[in-house]
Amino acid sequence: MTSRIPSKKVVSFKTLCMGMALCLSVVAADFAAQVTPAMARPAPDSFADLAEKLTPSVVNISTSQDVSTRRMEDFPLPEVPPGSPFEDFFRDFFENRRNQGPQKVRSLGSGFVIRADGLVVTNNHVIEGADEVQVKFSDGRELEAEILGRDEKTDLAVLKVKADGPLPFVSFGDSKSLRVGDWVLAIGNPFGLGGTVTAGIVSSLNRNINAGPYDDFIQTDASINRGNSGGPLFNMDGQVVGINTAIFSPTGGSVGIGFSIPTDIAKNVIAQLEEFGETRRGWLGVRIQTVTQDIAESMGMKDAKGALVASIDDGGPAQKAGLKVGDVILKFNGRDVPEMRALPRIVADTKIGSRVPVQVSRKGQLKTFTVTVARLEEPENGEEIEQTQSDSPLTLGLSLSKMTQVLREQYDIPDDVEGVVITGVDFESDAAEKLRVGDVIVEVAQEPVSTPEDVVARVKQSTKASGRPILLLINRKGELTFRSIRPTSKEGAQ
Repeated sequence: MTSRIPSKKVVSFKTLCMGMALCLSVVAADFAAQVTPAMARPAPDSFADLAEKLTPSVVNISTSQDVSTRRMEDFPLPEVPPGSPFEDFFRDFFENRRNQGPQKVRSLGSGFVIRADGLVVTNNHVIEGADEVQVKFSDGRELEAEILGRDEKTDLAVLKVKADGPLPFVSFGDSKSLRVGDWVLAIGNPFGLGGTVTAGIVSSLNRNINAGPYDDFIQTDASINRGNSGGPLFNMDGQVVGINTAIFSPTGGSVGIGFSIPTDIAKNVIAQLEEFGETRRGWLGVRIQTVTQDIAESMGMKDAKGALVASIDDGGPAQKAGLKVGDVILKFNGRDVPEMRALPRIVADTKIGSRVPVQVSRKGQLKTFTVTVARLEEPENGEEIEQTQSDSPLTLGLSLSKMTQVLREQYDIPDDVEGVVITGVDFESDAAEKLRVGDVIVEVAQEPVSTPEDVVARVKQSTKASGRPILLLINRKGELTFRSIRPTSKEGAQ
């Protein structure tokens, strides 16, 4: 006798698949409705039309430089036993090379024409030290180039060539509009192979590779190799959005990590190099450092942003405008300063002599000052103060002493430095990671101090009022920097 299966509604496999397909189509339609036209832009079927249009304006840069060699008299003749079969060989070798003159060193790179009258852009390192510069076009023409100007900090150079008629040229695009994932095209002269076209995407933006004070590179996986330096990076509208300048590679060849100078930075530099033969950057007259989360917390700021003023140059624009050490610069000339390294770029691009608003956070309050921008003369202005470490026990885990001549000599403290000397550290305190013996505390919670009692009183007052980390202004060997220290448990640390 067979058992009876209870009656159930049976759904066929075909019906199930049709239902799933309907659901997927609804989801797909909903997603498509949310995709913007820019997001929906398809990958190009071919780059051929773009490459054909752009290649004539991309050039090969060939340089030569005379390098003096040491005279062979400077090298002693190897001691060879008389009658040795090598005696004649070494004598001939050295005699043939005595009084050898200068040698020609040649290098290759890339560049591109930005104006019909022959204005050419390339990298500074491509033409640095060159005695002769030749520009070769895709049609075979070779023209001698004059170096109009070059800038080491951004690694840019501007050349000028003279031709019988107008030259093919390309235009700059807006690098600010680039997004990670956008298609880009690189054309250049890798390994001397002129007219090489490679394609890829924007891998990242605002890259800092420690190449200089104005690092803000576009990273791309478009194949870039030696010889591509100075060549253009194009968007899909055929506009130059970057100048290829560096690669990351353990092998010397492309591994898909290349870097380009954004045109947003390059355009102003190029214009100045053409007009003046040099760059004329704005100067604020401050030394700055990063606003860490601890420092932001100790200053009552919600977010760790801006550039913290660690010192101010006497007679500089910032001092004349009323800025003070401890101010956090949040905006400069209407532009946000999201992090410390953004400020030097913004100031450098500001027209010299212009009066601009500067918004700062001072002791938790927003203030605005008007600064007259001067010209940058010293290379260290506007650079980040070096972050170093330290040691020291009494308050905040520190042993403190009033300034004396003995301490000045012991710790090599400049005569014009005043404050409270750190003479010891509790290695279990937060201060152990940030301060060292011989440091001088100049301010506590943005108030000047001159005795250990001043420090203790300011720490107690600040801790009682807020319970936050304490902000110290430290003078170390004549350099000012801020440190945020968490109080010990007896002082109310959390």
